[in-house]
Amino acid sequence: MKEMIIQTHNLTKQYGKQKSVSSLNMNVRRGRIYGLLGRNGAGKSTAMKMLLGLTTPTSGDVTIFGQSMRTNSNEILPHIGSLIEAPGFYPNLTGTENLRIFFQLRNMKRTENIRIALELVGLPYRDKNLFSQYSLGMKQRLAIALAVMHNPKILILDEPINGLDPIGIAEMRSFIRSLCDNYGKTILISSHILSEIAMLADDIGIIDKGVLLEEESMVELEKKNRRYVSFKVSNTRQASDLLETEFNTKNFKVLDHHRLQLFDTDLSIPQINRKLIESGVDIAEVQQREDTLEDYFKKVTGGDGIA
Repeated sequence: MKEMIIQTHNLTKQYGKQKSVSSLNMNVRRGRIYGLLGRNGAGKSTAMKMLLGLTTPTSGDVTIFGQSMRTNSNEILPHIGSLIEAPGFYPNLTGTENLRIFFQLRNMKRTENIRIALELVGLPYRDKNLFSQYSLGMKQRLAIALAVMHNPKILILDEPINGLDPIGIAEMRSFIRSLCDNYGKTILISSHILSEIAMLADDIGIIDKGVLLEEESMVELEKKNRRYVSFKVSNTRQASDLLETEFNTKNFKVLDHHRLQLFDTDLSIPQINRKLIESGVDIAEVQQREDTLEDYFKKVTGGDGIA
């Protein structure tokens, strides 16, 4: 088990009577990608701002590198890179020129860091294209170059793929994965896009209405996403009786009068079909299925899925 590099302890942010984040206990392991998944307005951005000290918690604490952010933020923050909101880049300057301004503002010493950061995100050094001419994907890459320019150990990225086209999303996913696998960065990334988190994250936290409902590794979540056979039949009561008496199983779920899910996938489906037909049960459909992360999200949050 890798050590926890970011932990929150009953972290809460309340505005009046409304809790944006409620008693959040999140655990991010070193050298992994943690995906914070939730609908828009679920509390993801507020949680990240509290991690960075941009928003003061109403109660609770944040521990990073084993130190409290309340008392050690000056020592902790230089080791963190973040992308919470779009940086204020100058449209009439090139990417290199924009980074040089931030380099000077931060009183950084090694000008080589600018070139390294741009190469890391796949942007040219000393190019002549102005920021205003960049595509959205290039603008996102430059923002991440700014976040990694000081070679931080942790990256906190709020919705970095938001607004990108499919090609841009794939490129960003590959790039973020590379930062973790090849450069040893610990990355906390938020998103409302289920499919992208499923393909990118090592660990996942599901947040809804400010409450962290689930925290698990993707490996464990995949185990929970059960495989089953879906039946659409003329009479599920008769079909369920047959499964119990003829096949000695209760490992199924009746959804309504016509739909049934069988989780005992070791049973012979052709034999079940034959028995159902012999018993006078008409079969309209039989499908092998597996729950997706969206199915699991619906089950945990008790609501509709998200994009």
